Amino acid sequence: MQPSIAEDGEFKGWQYWPQEPFESQAGPFYRKVDEQGVIGAFRAERKHMNAGGSVHGGCLMSFADFMLFSIAWDSFTDGSMGVTLTMNSEFLAAAREGELLTSRGEVLRAGRSVLFVRGMIYAEERPCFSFSGTIKKFSPR
Repeated sequence: MQPSIAEDGEFKGWQYWPQEPFESQAGPFYRKVDEQGVIGAFRAERKHMNAGGSVHGGCLMSFADFMLFSIAWDSFTDGSMGVTLTMNSEFLAAAREGELLTSRGEVLRAGRSVLFVRGMIYAEERPCFSFSGTIKKFSPR
């Protein structure tokens, strides 16, 4: 599945996946590659908040899952697909409405069929959520 390129707005030129109905609704979430590697981002809106006025934990977990695959994107150039096998996370600080959330990470190990990835989500410059996970690669039927 190939990404689309945002044509306007704050994330003009960034990649996103409109074919992913849940991510489109939950985010939308964006990614690009810069001189430091993969970076993902979204702007925290009212729809991302919990009743306490912070970004909902489920939203952060959804963004982290998006980032697992964004960080590991180069491992899928052979047409394979993937599913999340495990995801571990730690909530470090609250993120607030209007803040820019960004994420970076790395592939720790890329085996033939399992990838190990870790990353961090930042609210503005503050670390707010750490995550790691494994992805199972497979060929589409």
